[in-house]
Amino acid sequence: MVAGIGALVERYGLRRVHAYGHVPELLFTFGLAFVVEELVRLFWGNMPMNYRAPDVLNQPLFSLFGSNYPAFRVFVLVVGVAMFVGLYLLLKKTRAGLIIQGSLSRPDMVSALGHNVPQVFMAVFAIGTGLAALGGVVGGIYLVTEPGMAFMMGPIVFVVVVLGGLGSIQGALIASILIGILQTFALSVDFSLASAFSGLITVAPDSLFSTLWNMSSERIAPVLPFLLLVLMLIFRPRGLMGRREA
Repeated sequence: MVAGIGALVERYGLRRVHAYGHVPELLFTFGLAFVVEELVRLFWGNMPMNYRAPDVLNQPLFSLFGSNYPAFRVFVLVVGVAMFVGLYLLLKKTRAGLIIQGSLSRPDMVSALGHNVPQVFMAVFAIGTGLAALGGVVGGIYLVTEPGMAFMMGPIVFVVVVLGGLGSIQGALIASILIGILQTFALSVDFSLASAFSGLITVAPDSLFSTLWNMSSERIAPVLPFLLLVLMLIFRPRGLMGRREA
């Protein structure tokens, strides 16, 4: 159903805006996201929904280093891997994937070969909408299911896409793993610049950089993905596996 709604949005919304460039497309999608959020608030209110994992997944699956690992997290991992493998096989190993890639780079040639390029775009947008809905269903249990959940995840998703490289599935996988490891390491290790350079450098308590100097890695962890994004845009704007446009 969600994929069908996405197809209608592409057919009667994005397709009309596409002729005016990428900026109107971004404005259209952002505006539509706000409309959807307000409709959710109108029908279901502002309070979080009582949305929990099934009982079969709401139990420890195994223990690792003395910590119980929930079955639901393994389920999320399996769903994520299945989505990645499915998309990779579709785009890299099938004729439909070749048509999709050709429609993005040379739509004139694909159209000359007899393929309906607008319908290809509509199908891709519908598939993406359906996968986003699947991610929302799975993530709604892990996170808090409330109207602003999408905007809470939006910035980190943007970082993953830009960091990995626009249009690169492999890059998105590498970027997501890198960000996950970086944040987990920062949260699990009690580290600060003051402790690392203790005895070598001294910063006065009333100086401008005193707060940053003594700040623990746990407090810096949420900022690390965006700091990595800034560095990537400075030194490699196309991302880890993005291609340089001609």
